Amino acid sequence: MTTPRLHVVNGDQDGQAAELAEFVRPLPHNIQAEQHLLGAVMLAPAELPEVRGLLDGTEFYRPAHGVIWSAIVGLADRGAPFEPVAVAAAIAARDLAALGGGPYLHTLISQVPTAANATYYAHLVRGLAYARQVVTSGTRLMQLGYAATGDTHNDLRGAVVAELAAVTAAQSQGWAEPTPLSAAAELPPFPVWAFPDWLDEYTAGLAEVTQTPPDLAGCLALAVLGVAAGGKVWARATTWTEPTNLFTLVVLPPGNRKSEVYKHMTAPIKTAEAALVEQAKPRIAEAAVARKVAEANVEKTEKAATAAIDATQRAVAMDEAAAARLDLEETPIPAEPCLFSDDATVERLTSHVAEQGGRFAILSPEGEIFSIAAGRYSGAPNLAILKSGHAGEEMRIDRMGRASERITAATITLGICTQPGVLARLGETPQFGEQGLLGRLLYSVPASLLGFRNERPDPMPEHIQTTYSANVQALVLSLAALPEPATLHFATDAQAAILDLAREHEIRLRPGTGDLAHMTDWAGKYVGAVVRIAALLHLAQHIHDGWDRPITLATFTNARLIGEYFTLHAQAAYDAIGADPAVNDARAVLDWIDRTATTRFTARDLMRSGLKNRFKKATDTEPALRVLESHGWIRRLPSPPNPRNRPTAPAYETHPDLTNTP
Repeated sequence: MTTPRLHVVNGDQDGQAAELAEFVRPLPHNIQAEQHLLGAVMLAPAELPEVRGLLDGTEFYRPAHGVIWSAIVGLADRGAPFEPVAVAAAIAARDLAALGGGPYLHTLISQVPTAANATYYAHLVRGLAYARQVVTSGTRLMQLGYAATGDTHNDLRGAVVAELAAVTAAQSQGWAEPTPLSAAAELPPFPVWAFPDWLDEYTAGLAEVTQTPPDLAGCLALAVLGVAAGGKVWARATTWTEPTNLFTLVVLPPGNRKSEVYKHMTAPIKTAEAALVEQAKPRIAEAAVARKVAEANVEKTEKAATAAIDATQRAVAMDEAAAARLDLEETPIPAEPCLFSDDATVERLTSHVAEQGGRFAILSPEGEIFSIAAGRYSGAPNLAILKSGHAGEEMRIDRMGRASERITAATITLGICTQPGVLARLGETPQFGEQGLLGRLLYSVPASLLGFRNERPDPMPEHIQTTYSANVQALVLSLAALPEPATLHFATDAQAAILDLAREHEIRLRPGTGDLAHMTDWAGKYVGAVVRIAALLHLAQHIHDGWDRPITLATFTNARLIGEYFTLHAQAAYDAIGADPAVNDARAVLDWIDRTATTRFTARDLMRSGLKNRFKKATDTEPALRVLESHGWIRRLPSPPNPRNRPTAPAYETHPDLTNTP
């Protein structure tokens, strides 16, 4: 390359000489680093793959080193050894003599302090090669400037832009495509084929007719089964028992016909509820009359006790009044059967559960229950009924000015659909996470079909609709007629499958290595959720006598399919909620890198930046940096040789995609 002549208009001769000396000095390089690098890969062939991911051979300053590198790479590609003797044989005799002969190759190995530093030297050689490119581009820019004549036909600006583009282009060699920080790029659809045939056909048909994701109808189908079975049927796993109610949450944007799907899925429940109301009318009327008589008896005996003068008569009258009062308290008027509501305050929900024998459901195409539970009306979050209602626990509620309520085993079913914004805001109520509500929800985050809907969907055969309605009604009415809750048991091979699932799943919860370690509040309830789903599938398969049959291995296998679906969607939901602190911090670091166009940094750089309030000490950055490194957005640079073995702060290099976007 020709060195351009410097044009000096003013200034003393010494200053001009100094500028000239500065301009003609050698380009940046480090011969020793190149020698150590070549020697290290010949000494330790295992180092070559990583080094090769960083260099393509053009980075060497000394041409002879480029020749040696090409020989090493050529031998490696053929599967041949690339120690000095083999490398010397692979180089043409003339070129070998020019670089110093075979002894020079042995010298390269003898000079290597340790082969473990090969990657460090590769980064050093690559960095200096880029520095030479910068100097060369600067020289070309000077030449373009001095050669400019002011002619409008001479596109100086275009030439400058092209030169700058070459020097600022991303160095993507050695980088794989980074993985998004979101849990999954594409989530699986709901496996409706895991349902019994009649339920599979209806949910798939309804999804087609309404042009909605099958996830909506599928999750609602589980909620409908939970309405029928919750509080009436329990499932014995291996050493514990689960209720059969579920909390399902589907996340869809507006305009996805949620209300239409809810209307059709819940229609048989409303019909069954009306039948239960008719059945209960004589019993309610009889109880109302008995209550009226008891009230009259209380009034009569209390008046007699008040009017009694003789002590003996008063004592007898008092006993009769007390007995009448006890009789009144034991003569309640049962509430009219009510299986579900689409909206209720926490207090009203609690009363519903108490009035309906401990079982109730909230089925709604909106997520109002979450804002109510967060304290919309009360001013403070109140999750007691939802927590106990998910677990089937006993509840004792005492309120000032109201009668106490006792619920032996509260079971609540939720079938909710909400919008993505509501899901993201669930994390803004700390109590939802701290008290375990987030961990009790079975999430579904399907892709919206808006923009891809068929205006002429296939109609659903009438017999499929009729079968669905009849089966749901039969299940609701038959289970409601049970005098006592029934307990389902698993077949022997299904019990073994539960233990296998528990063993396999436990590994996923391990800190640092498990893919569910950041959401153990949810994952810790996963096996129990699969047991509940298996019980519901079993009841749907055997509508009239399911409580007298064992749950089969095939049914449990289908429940596992649905459970894995919910696992993947829960990971996506937790990602949207921001439930993983490490991922949240990683996003903040990624945003900082993007805003500041940072290409290299250390943990201390983060602490000195706008993230200092997020990271108080260097160890606070480690989880976020591990996430970014595992997803391919940053990589840790090798530490320089350290003869004194003093600990050095790790430095990181950012993915070119982060700093290559204007």
